[in-house]
Amino acid sequence: MSGGGLADGTDGTVRGAEGGAAGGGAAGGDAAAGGAARGAGGGPPTTASGPGRVLVAVYALFALAASARAGFQLILNWHEAPLAYGLSALAAVVYIVATVAFARGSRGLATAAVSVELIGVLVVGAYSLADPAAFPRATVWSGFGQGYGYVPLVLPLLGLAWLRRTRPHP
Repeated sequence: MSGGGLADGTDGTVRGAEGGAAGGGAAGGDAAAGGAARGAGGGPPTTASGPGRVLVAVYALFALAASARAGFQLILNWHEAPLAYGLSALAAVVYIVATVAFARGSRGLATAAVSVELIGVLVVGAYSLADPAAFPRATVWSGFGQGYGYVPLVLPLLGLAWLRRTRPHP
């Protein structure tokens, strides 16, 4: 059944846009039977339902903003601050992965992306304050997301809380 679950998870990602909560591939071997019905049958909501939709929208906005910023910085100003601009590109990738993972209900991938995001914002935030010379230009995560109203610091905490709230119960 777990082999079928992986195949169903792959199919679910293709059908995800039309079926709402799709994919359950990361939820386990019984994803085909219960992945899409979860939330509708009295279980916890899916990662992309209810407040999860707002979370997906905020992650999508940050994915777009960080991607645009990183692309511009990497193309035009790489030589000015390669560490900062490389970290902006990493943040963009993390936001894209988190957006897709939340939208498709891929809990494992969402957990990994949000965890990387939290570690990144904490490490880069602390490092950028401890050694400002290493960051001659700001990144999304420098100063714990100060340039973005500290949303990059709060967002992974909200993401982890939502993943915990929507986790399947045995």
